[in-house]
Amino acid sequence: MPVEIANESDVPVDEAGLVGLCRFVLDDLGVNPHAELSVLVVDAEYMASLNKKWMGEDGPTDVLAFPMDELDTARRPDDPEPGPSLLGDVVLCPAVAVRQASAAGHSFSDEIHLLTCHGILHLLGYDHGDPDEEREMFGVQARVLQAWATSGREHKDAARRENGSAR
Repeated sequence: MPVEIANESDVPVDEAGLVGLCRFVLDDLGVNPHAELSVLVVDAEYMASLNKKWMGEDGPTDVLAFPMDELDTARRPDDPEPGPSLLGDVVLCPAVAVRQASAAGHSFSDEIHLLTCHGILHLLGYDHGDPDEEREMFGVQARVLQAWATSGREHKDAARRENGSAR
């Protein structure tokens, strides 16, 4: 699964770890292994401009997701000629994530993983606009993140080997 990470913020993030997480989430949810995903890490000022433009809200937010129209959700991983699907872009703001991690009492890494998973779920059509949708989305999110914490090691290690990183 091609995953591109672009860190345009001044906050260092574990890019290999994010690649591993993204692949784990997509694999866990049965997404075509040829699907392509982009994760953009931005500063608070840029995130605030995106939030205003696309959501009509002032100030930076933690994560935004921009699905691509090319996504074919009927496509299966075992299709004879699967071809790539462009899932879309997940945009993360580590400046907001740092504050939220502190308020939630967990690590910055855990918060970035939560936000990344949340953004991917939005790309796949999950939402939390009403209580039933919220219960479903947050339930899937919690299950996937728990599975990542307990058995995602091979995805983490593979992503690090690909990137030549020992982090």
